[in-house]
Amino acid sequence: MKKNAAEFETGNDDVFGRIASRYDVLCDLFSLGIHRLWKRKVALLISQEPWNELLDSASGTGDIVLKILNNKQLSDEHQIVASDICPNMLSLAREKLKEFKRHIEFELLDAHDMSSVESSSVDVYSMSLGLKICNREKAIAEAYRVLRPGGRLITLEASNIKFDWLHRAYLAYMSLCMPLIGWIATGGDGSAYKYLLQGVKDFPNAEGLRTEMENAGFHDVTFERMSLGIVAIHVARKPLE
Repeated sequence: MKKNAAEFETGNDDVFGRIASRYDVLCDLFSLGIHRLWKRKVALLISQEPWNELLDSASGTGDIVLKILNNKQLSDEHQIVASDICPNMLSLAREKLKEFKRHIEFELLDAHDMSSVESSSVDVYSMSLGLKICNREKAIAEAYRVLRPGGRLITLEASNIKFDWLHRAYLAYMSLCMPLIGWIATGGDGSAYKYLLQGVKDFPNAEGLRTEMENAGFHDVTFERMSLGIVAIHVARKPLE
């Protein structure tokens, strides 16, 4: 199993910088709008956790953070770090979340190496639809490092439909539709969909990702498939020391 399902290297292709202004539209087109329901569920789970410090990695245009802010009444003790490796994405997130800036810091962070974030300093670490373009082993290890003992990791990522024939049909649909939609929506930028499609195809199933989190040291790893298993939400706990 490839540790970077999409075989994506940020330094080699600034694809997300190029498509940042169209990223939200692409998400709607690729998922037929269903991603909004997935993200709403993730935001609700995060909102229900007890935390003061939240780090949302690969924040993109800030969708998850915005939904959290709409779900949770924040006090002066609450602080959110919205991070992304792409400056253009982070700029859009900053604009989208400007009315909540008292509670949010925006930081350019690489999920593989967040050396500016202190170890054991974060109560909840979240990442949505970003692991497929990461080296999962490094990204999960960094999440483990920055979380406080007892802290939670919450992820939303591609998964598997349990019925093999239906999963194969879904992948065939994606292989046909994603290139066409991506080509039209990005004005012919082929790389804009290449990584996402590859990441969906080669990402581990929900059980496999749970095992990878457990191998990184996380305990109490649970998951919930959504939309028949197109995606899954994983919740894991860093053990108390």
